[in-house]
Parts: sequence; C-alpha cells; structure tokens
Amino acid sequence: MNKKIIKSFVGAIALVLVGCGSNDTETDSYDQIVEEGTFTIGLDDTFAPMGFRDSNGEVVGFDIDLANEVGDRLDLNVEFQPIDWALKETELNNGNIDAIWNGYTITDERKEQVDFSTPYLENSQIIIVLEDSSIQTIDDLSGKVVAAQQSSSAVDAVNADPSNIVEEFANQEIVLYPSNNDVFNDLGSGRSDAIVVDETLGRYYMKQNDDIAYRVLEENFGEEEYAVGFRKVDDQLTEAVNGALEEMKADGTFEEIYGKWFSE
Repeated sequence: MNKKIIKSFVGAIALVLVGCGSNDTETDSYDQIVEEGTFTIGLDDTFAPMGFRDSNGEVVGFDIDLANEVGDRLDLNVEFQPIDWALKETELNNGNIDAIWNGYTITDERKEQVDFSTPYLENSQIIIVLEDSSIQTIDDLSGKVVAAQQSSSAVDAVNADPSNIVEEFANQEIVLYPSNNDVFNDLGSGRSDAIVVDETLGRYYMKQNDDIAYRVLEENFGEEEYAVGFRKVDDQLTEAVNGALEEMKADGTFEEIYGKWFSE
C-alpha cells in the first residue's frame, strides 16, 4: 500500500477515535442534559454560605438550595462537582461540568469566556482586618501584607483599583491562597495584615468564628453581582435556568431560601 495512503488512513482513524472520546462542547447541550437527566454544577466547596461542606461532609449552602430548586423545576437531577476554582472556566468549556454556580461574580474578563445568567444576588469585595489593627482605610494598606483567594473576583477587584494600590502592598503583590479558609487563617495567625473577600462569605465566616475579633473597613473594592456561568453555546440551558429563577422570585421561593441563609 502507498505510504501516503497509509498515513491518511491512520490519520482518519485517529480523528474518529478522538471524536468518539470527547465531549461535544460546540453545540447547545440542553437536549443532552435533559435526555441524561443530570445537570452537573462546578463549585468551590469551601465557599460558605454559597456552597460548602457541613459538619457531616454534605454540600450545603444558598447556591446549593437555589440550584436544587431549579433542578426540580426543570425535572433534572443536580450533581455538585468540586473543582479547582482557578480552572473553573476550563472545566466548563471542556465539558466536565455544565455550569459554574457558586458565588460566581460577573466580570468583563469572565464575559469573554462564558455567558452569564441573569444576576440573582448583589455582593461587594470587603476588606477585613483584626479588631486591633491600625488599618482604617484603603490607603492604610500601603506597605501591608494583603491576602485573597487565587483566581477570585477579590483579586480582580483589587487589581482593577484605579490607584494601582497593589504596587503599595508589601512586595507589591497580593498573597494568594487556594481557598478562603486559608485566607482567613492567614489573617488570624497574623501572617497577613488584611484580607479581601466576598462580603457574603466574609460576614458569614466571621459570624461562625466569633472567637476572633475581626473588623470590616468602611471602604471596599467595589460592588458586583453573582450569576451562573454557562458555555457560550448553551443558550437553551441559560434560558431554562433564567426562567426557573424568575419563577422562584415571582412565587416567593427565592426569598424563602434567601431568608434561610442571610437572615439577621
């Protein structure tokens, strides 16, 4: 057999095998999700109170309750898949998960990689210090060690500060940790002088860990909104989730779930 023909034949077989072994992320996946009956959501399972593990190891939280209710209304079984938060968009676009739903902040950078649902919750990036800290304003962070979770909207918000405040931090950097639990531990141990976190998580964490005296600065690094992230081709899935969330707000279910997790 001619060598060129052999190479072409082998190449064609390889392409077929690759196609059979990969997820089709080029078309809307809603029909496939409905057929299989499973809606897989990626999350950082340390992000209380949005999605985290309770004392029994079960994944619970505000976003968990929202997603489960949406699943019920769409007749889908919701599965929660813990992921490396730094790789969340990669996990989504590779087809390993169907959505990112875990206190996921809308940013211009993320809009280039995913489509967002209608925003469902407001948030801000707050600055937390220990009660006896001398830090009172953002300007006081000059020369100080400041920590945040890697690949988080907190990092994006600090980097977007028009005064380029990061250049004033110790070593001209934000100290990064894999999880917000690590970030709080860093502050509590005195390794950092201040931390920047989502307000929803920060206030919940402080309430649950009142053995340490924290203080929230009046200034913050900006207001933002949470939404669900989808692949750009998944228009039907986005519309379906948006419709379910709209129904939940109209019939009071959203407010009921909100009250469970954010009551005073």
